Order: sequence, then C-alpha cells, then structure tokens
Amino acid sequence: MNQNFLEQPSRMARARALPGRFKTKVVSHKDDFVEATRTKKTFFDWLRTSGSGSDPLGGNGSCDTDLLPTPPEQRNWGYKAYFFLYFSWSIDNWTLGSTMIGIGLNWWQSILVIFGSQCISSIFQAIASRSGAVYHVGFPCVARSVFGMYGAYFAVASRAVMSAVYYALKMYIGSNFVRNMLRATFGSAFHNLGNSIPGSIGISTQGMIAFFLYWVLHIPLTLLRPNQMKWIFTLKMYTIIPAYIGLFVFCMVNTKGRIGGGLASSSKLSSAQFSWFVMNAMNAGIGNTATTITNQPDYTRWSNRRWASVIPQLIANPISVAISSTMGILATSAINHNWGLELWNQWDLLDEIMTRYWRPEVRFAVLLCAAAQALLVTGTNVAGNIIPFGADSAMLWPRYLNITRGQLLGLFLVWIIFPWKILASAEVFTTFLGGYGMFMSALVGPTLIEYYVLAKGNIWVTQVYNGHKTNPYYWYHRGWNIQAFIAYVVGIALPITGFAGVLGADVPETAMHIYYIGWLLSLFVSGSVYWVVCKAWPTQAQNAIREKALGWEELQYETIIVLEGHGLEMTASGHGSQGDAVDPSESSFQDKQSAKVAVYRD
Repeated sequence: MNQNFLEQPSRMARARALPGRFKTKVVSHKDDFVEATRTKKTFFDWLRTSGSGSDPLGGNGSCDTDLLPTPPEQRNWGYKAYFFLYFSWSIDNWTLGSTMIGIGLNWWQSILVIFGSQCISSIFQAIASRSGAVYHVGFPCVARSVFGMYGAYFAVASRAVMSAVYYALKMYIGSNFVRNMLRATFGSAFHNLGNSIPGSIGISTQGMIAFFLYWVLHIPLTLLRPNQMKWIFTLKMYTIIPAYIGLFVFCMVNTKGRIGGGLASSSKLSSAQFSWFVMNAMNAGIGNTATTITNQPDYTRWSNRRWASVIPQLIANPISVAISSTMGILATSAINHNWGLELWNQWDLLDEIMTRYWRPEVRFAVLLCAAAQALLVTGTNVAGNIIPFGADSAMLWPRYLNITRGQLLGLFLVWIIFPWKILASAEVFTTFLGGYGMFMSALVGPTLIEYYVLAKGNIWVTQVYNGHKTNPYYWYHRGWNIQAFIAYVVGIALPITGFAGVLGADVPETAMHIYYIGWLLSLFVSGSVYWVVCKAWPTQAQNAIREKALGWEELQYETIIVLEGHGLEMTASGHGSQGDAVDPSESSFQDKQSAKVAVYRD
C-alpha cells in the first residue's frame, strides 16, 4: 500500500480536528481585537484593509487588495460559470411583458421586441466586458482610466447609489416568496396573523417577518468574495427551470390555454405611433439590463479565459430572457382572462393558487416553486447589485472597505432605504429608477470609445492606483477628465426633458419621443462627442499612446509587481508568459525581499 497514503490523516481525523482549528482561529481573532482596542491608532490600524499600503506613493487613498488585478488563483470563472450567470430567468423577465403590453404592443410584438432589445443589450455587455477580462480589474479602476482619479468617484458613486437601492428593492421582492413559503408551511396560523404595524409604514407583520428571514439568509452570502459565488448561479439555474416550467404548465392547463383577447389582437395604431411604441418598448427592454452593462468588468475580472464570458453573453442572455418573458406573458394573461384578476407578479399568483386550491399537494408545490423563485432573486440580486456595490465601496473608501465589507454595508443599508415604503407610495421615485439607465449609458459611451478607439485597448494599470498629480496618464485636470464629462453632459441633455415628462412635467411630444430612445441616444451621443472632443483636445494618456506607438492592447503583456510598503511597478514580461509566475527579483525595486504578491497577465 502507498506509504504516503498511510501517512495522510483520515477524513474522520481531519473532521475531528476542525473544531480545534476553528477555536484556535476564534481565540486568535479575539486576541487581535483586544490588542487593537488599546489605543485609537491601533484600532484604526486594525480596521485597515489588506493591501491599503500598496499605494504607489505610500498613501492609502487609492488602493486595497480588492482593487488590484485579480490574482491568477482567483480567476476561476469559466464558460459554464458565465453561462449560469447570464442565463436570466429573472422575476423582472416574467413581468417585462406587462410593461410592453402596457406600452401598447400585443403579445407577439412584445416577444419580438424583448428578444431584439436583449440582443442589443447582450452585444453591449460583451463589448463592455473586454477591459475586465484582459486586465482583470473591475469597473472602479476602468472608470479611473476614463474619468480621472477624482472624476471616477462620480461615476462609481452614481452606480453605488443605484446598486444599493435596487439591492434593497429586490430583497423586498424576494421576501414575498418567503411569505408564500411561510403560508404554504404554516397555513392559516401565518396567513391570519394579526398585523401590529401601522398601515402608513407600507408593510404588514407577515411581510416584515418574511423580509427579516430573507435578510438573515443573505448574511453568509455577503461574506463571500465573487470568486466564491459561482455555486449560487449554478444552483439558481438548476432550480428555476423546473419551477418556471411547472408554473407555466399549471397556468395553461388550468385555463385550457385561453389567453386574453387583448393579447391576441393587434394594436390599432398608426404607423408613426406604432414606431414610437416599438422604440419605447425597445428602450425599456434595454434599460432593464442597463446597470448590467456597466457592471461587466466586475464579472469578467474573475475569468480564466479572455473570451469566457462572450459566448454566454451573446447566446444565453437574449434566449433565456425571451423564453421567460414569453412564459410570463402567456401564463399570466391566461390566468387574468379566466380568473378575472390582474396578477402580473408571481408571488400574488402563488398566493391566489393556494387560496383557490388549498390542498396539501398544492401547498407543497407552491413551497417548492416559491423557494426556487426566492433563490433566483437571491442569485440575480447578488450578481446585479451587491457585487457591484462591494466593488464600488472598495474604491470609494479603500482604506477601510473591501468588497466583502462593502457587501455587508449594503446589507445593512437595506434597513435605511425602506424598500417596502418606496414600492408602496413613492411612485415618482420608482419611475425615476426606471429611467435611470440613460444616466448610466452616458457613462458607458465615453468608456467604450476610450478603450476601443482612443486608447487602443491599453490601460496603465499601476497608474489607476496613483491618486497624485505625479500620475502621468490619469491625473488629467486635477483628477478630472474634463473631456469625458463634457460628453456625459451632452449625452444626457437630449433625453432629459422627456425624462422630466415621465416624472409628471408638461413637456412637448417631441421631447417624449426623444426619451423613448433615451438609452441608445445617450450612449451614442456621449461616445461620439467624447471622440470629437478628444480629437481636438487629446488627454495625456492618449498623447502618450500615440507617442509610444502602442499597438492594440499592448500593455496587457505588462506584469504587476505588488510590494508591501513600496507600491506597484509594471515590468515587461513578454508575449509568451501565460501561466508563468513572475520573479520579483527582476523588479527594479531596491528592496527585493519585500515582495508580497506577483500578479501576471494572461
């Protein structure tokens, strides 16, 4: 028998040793905390994030470990992980059809528009993902290279606010499925529970219990880093497909497939009216994934291959959204037509099913379906909102916040945002959130033009951590890229009047038509203006790229050396360095013994 095998501890022995190791770790953390509380300085030093001493100038304001390029051992997202991530059978897709029909389209027109809008969205997702896949940095670092070391705070803070609010709203939506589960499990004991919360709050006692339980379930997830979350996307895909299909089949069989007459007939509109309705619907469909386009570098920085995310983006996303939206349109329209109700939300539909068919087997089926839906909301909410918020937090306050701490912060901010209050009474605010995508698209335009056209795919990665005027490329004008912000303002100027009309202002019909194409218009106008302005007034980085005659993504072959207390340096590593670790002794740093991390390019 293999002697090495005999020398290895058995699985049972390792299991018995786990409590002891855990206890030792807890005691060690306790001792560290006690030591840290001795003085104010030691306490704040203890709070500091790992890697915050890696600022090229020795400061702590521009860098921590989570802002640095993803180390090779953490690049573990492959084709399958991205397919599960982008396979989007989300709750939004089930109700997206109602948005299209409310705009004025019939059922088959809605399906075509949804598919077309998601194809466009997927193309932009693939385009926006390139910088993260090549340089393995997230959106905050990409934003620094485009908007400047200080200007990036505006772009990142804009997304952080959006992510925090949407995270709270989606968590409240997910808690409705927990409420379905509690009713299915405990029956009338839960359903008839007395309400002790005032109606003005916007949530009942039942809803608060469900929300709190759902919130608690998110705590362990926020402690995970993105490279540890692949299993969530896998699990939610395997569970939601049978749940979606089962609910769809029930609706069609129960109603014998009789859908509402309004969906089966064509819209009686003039050609001009119909064209604007289609553009409005297309804009709404793209806006449904507007923040996802901005988030792409935060996903692709974890990729193990440069093209790992592209095929899932172009195939999984539009097909899955079209299928799930079609199910939502047909199933709910059939139920509404035959039951005489208006049930576009799945949790209301599940509640009504239990009311009409209060039998053990039905309650069990609803329990399983609601659990799958709650898991689906969790997976999409984690990917779409809490991971970006954690990344943004790491950039906004890198000395004390990293990704996991930022995710925890977002979790606790939920109780300050009061999502149930927003959905119950703040109609103008929810309308504002629905149109917020055009503000994000005006950020995407300059970002894509900078990377693909003006910078030729080159980013000086070390300089996105240099928050000082000595930064030769990304300091721009006192930390702000004025050219990018000129383009941003022009990009949102055209559709903003129509946006005010959506919020209730009296505006001309032409302004509303412009708003109907607001997302695409903001993106193309901001990108075009940025290109024109930079041709007449190039930035330092663009001048340097031209002077150095850099080719396409030539800087991807540079290596990042992270030295504790000494900052970062780029050194040439050649074009054939895939999989080769970097020898820190080759660095020009004088203190070769201080090497902490070596991060290499693909």
